[in-house]
Amino acid sequence: MPKDPAPAPEAAHTPDRPHDAVPDDHWDDDHWDDEENPEPVVEHLVQDDLFGELSVRLDTEQGEVTVEGEAIPRVVLRRDAGTKAETHIPIGTRDGDLLTLTVDGEDAVLIPAKGRLTRGSYRVDVRHAGRAHRLVPDSIPGSRLLKDEEHIGDFSSDGDGQVLAEWKEGAQVDAADAALGYALAAAFGTGAQPMWMLAIDAIGDLIP
Repeated sequence: MPKDPAPAPEAAHTPDRPHDAVPDDHWDDDHWDDEENPEPVVEHLVQDDLFGELSVRLDTEQGEVTVEGEAIPRVVLRRDAGTKAETHIPIGTRDGDLLTLTVDGEDAVLIPAKGRLTRGSYRVDVRHAGRAHRLVPDSIPGSRLLKDEEHIGDFSSDGDGQVLAEWKEGAQVDAADAALGYALAAAFGTGAQPMWMLAIDAIGDLIP
């Protein structure tokens, strides 16, 4: 099971939010009206098993995720200013043309899949420093992180900026792997329902 992070500051607490792995039209603005004053900016401190304390900051209003710590590079994932946010995605969009990703100030290539009826359609790919990373759902709550097709860790996040991570025993994990894993999980959420459940939801939405 993923290791619980260090307790977050009280100011960082927000109600749980649905993560990215739901059909695009499953959540609407009326759902958010039911929440009591959701905070647009949350920051959580995490005690990672390999890299010690790091922070994960999510700003849903501006569309920005920042991950940093003494032992990892600073990763920033940002939505273009002025773009409309989709409320069921923490970062606000899955359109890679509207997103920028930097690792220690260097640009990285970010390719989010569109998110449809399969778990694989919720994958997010990153190309940086000659490496290929992919975060892809493999259960309802969780996603696996791959580096050059090797499974190196497991992540879970409900879309509220709080991320849990567990590294695979024996995997060669470096600081950039960790920073990217936390950033992608916070920005897009983790997990997805199996295809048959998503199909039922989609059909249900079409029935008056």
